[in-house]
Amino acid sequence: MEAVAKLRNCPLPPRKMRLVVDQIRGQKVDKALNILQFSQRKYYAIYVEKLLKSAIANWEQKNDGERAEDAELFVKSVMVDGAYALKRLRTAPQGRAHRMKKRFNHITLVVDSSNASVETEVASENKEDKNTK
Repeated sequence: MEAVAKLRNCPLPPRKMRLVVDQIRGQKVDKALNILQFSQRKYYAIYVEKLLKSAIANWEQKNDGERAEDAELFVKSVMVDGAYALKRLRTAPQGRAHRMKKRFNHITLVVDSSNASVETEVASENKEDKNTK
């Protein structure tokens, strides 16, 4: 069973956030937390680390009686979408002003247990075998 966590209106540009998120996509949860903890982009990794911990807590809430360590959780998918942009003015030479955009993003993180994904694959194979007979 999968669990979802969303972070809305994160005050960082989506283009730079995707560089951090691409490192953890498809990784096991414990390895992903280590990657984020020692990431070079620490300011960006803090937001993703909190979101990943939230997704793990959501998974534990959905699956009563199971621990995340025993279930071999992995990061199934991570998406970074652009949000609104604040338009500001920046001073320029000779009394002029240039427009500047401060971009924001939305992050959606999905965590799944590897046991559940294996079970669904086996179930789908069994259905295909029955249909071919």
